[in-house]
Amino acid sequence: MNRLAKIGLIIIVILFIVAIFAPQLAPESITAQQLSARLEGPSLAHPFGRDQFGRDLLSRIIFGARVSMRVGVTVVVICSAIGTLIGAMAGYYGGWIDRLVSAFIFNTFLAFPGILLAIAMIAFLGPSLNNVILALSIIGWVSYARLIRGQVLKVKEQDFVVAARALGSGDLRIVWRHILPNAIQPLIVQATLGMAGAVLAEAGLSFLGLGVQEPMPSWGKMLDAGRAYVTMAPHMIIFPGLAIMITVMAFNFVGDGLRQWLDPQQKRI
Repeated sequence: MNRLAKIGLIIIVILFIVAIFAPQLAPESITAQQLSARLEGPSLAHPFGRDQFGRDLLSRIIFGARVSMRVGVTVVVICSAIGTLIGAMAGYYGGWIDRLVSAFIFNTFLAFPGILLAIAMIAFLGPSLNNVILALSIIGWVSYARLIRGQVLKVKEQDFVVAARALGSGDLRIVWRHILPNAIQPLIVQATLGMAGAVLAEAGLSFLGLGVQEPMPSWGKMLDAGRAYVTMAPHMIIFPGLAIMITVMAFNFVGDGLRQWLDPQQKRI
């Protein structure tokens, strides 16, 4: 992988460590208020300053990493599992199954902007972290399914698949043992980029008040809270914004690096 991908990987590892050990790393409780120090700027004791309730912003950003990583990992796992199953089935069997999936289901989901569908579903189900994950999973699996379908259509015509079928291997064995291992590489890249998209979508939904609710911190919700104090306490939007930007860029760097590393043609460039 290139240098930017390695830097992104280091950042991602750090983010997961911060998310896992957030209670041990946070200097203060995320709910502890000190109204006499509200909107206090960054200092040695509080490097990221305090918010409108006097809560330590560094502690809330650390716990916000836990929310972002949970959403990113869960959404990608669910979407890739559902997308791989449906896409592999449509690509392998073809016929009316492929027409139903690719011509009807795919087009139905792609006809509407994903974020609007997510907003509509969360507005109906109610704002919560689990509903954010559910909504993003429902709208996100289509891109994985389309990718796997295309790869399966290409791989299933290879000689080793034809040979396995001639030797009497069943459909499940052919797909699991021969097709998917040779079609999964683009899915790895898609999953990495999907993590960035899920983190950004969660931040956007939380910014709109449709994500996690108080007292659980979220980077998007912190940005929303900081809008009213942007002139008096700009640190309230600077640090959550930087957290979102660095996280999304890290996943994109790793995704681009994996694409280059897994593509033999780009290796020669």
